Amino acid sequence: MKRQDEIVINEFYLTDDGSIPNHPEFPLLVYKNVIEKKDDPIHLLALNNWSNSWRNGVFSYHHYHSNSHEVLIVVGGSALLQMGGENGKQLEVMTGDVLILPAGTGHKLLQKNSSFSVIGAYPNGQNYDICYGRKEERPEKIVNISNVPLPEYDPIYGSKGKLFTYWKKDSEDI
Repeated sequence: MKRQDEIVINEFYLTDDGSIPNHPEFPLLVYKNVIEKKDDPIHLLALNNWSNSWRNGVFSYHHYHSNSHEVLIVVGGSALLQMGGENGKQLEVMTGDVLILPAGTGHKLLQKNSSFSVIGAYPNGQNYDICYGRKEERPEKIVNISNVPLPEYDPIYGSKGKLFTYWKKDSEDI
């Protein structure tokens, strides 16, 4: 993997659209072109205590996780993703990119090439829910999002990762 000082990190603050809540404080982070072909992403994630990993794609409908943050590592191909709900941000992602989604961040696959594949994982190997932005699920899911703690480690760079430059809890909350 590339060193932190060699990569570009894009941050996106996504707002609640009434359906997809997104995270009220933490931005979606995209580490561009960080994972290299020789890297073992699942091992790297496990070293940083992000597990319960899987390999596949991204659902082609809007969804989010209210009880866990999520990391997506693009390990093959490229895709166009809709982040943050219907009026959110469209992002082109490609092999080597890492997306770190705070709890509540909507995501949906819009287009992909045939080799598109991601590895996903969660801090501390947490289980995750799948939420659809339905009105009846919203009150519980908003509470869940506010209760998800900061991860202990950046999924790629561990305890010294740049994640903690962008994701901070107010000292009153600790």
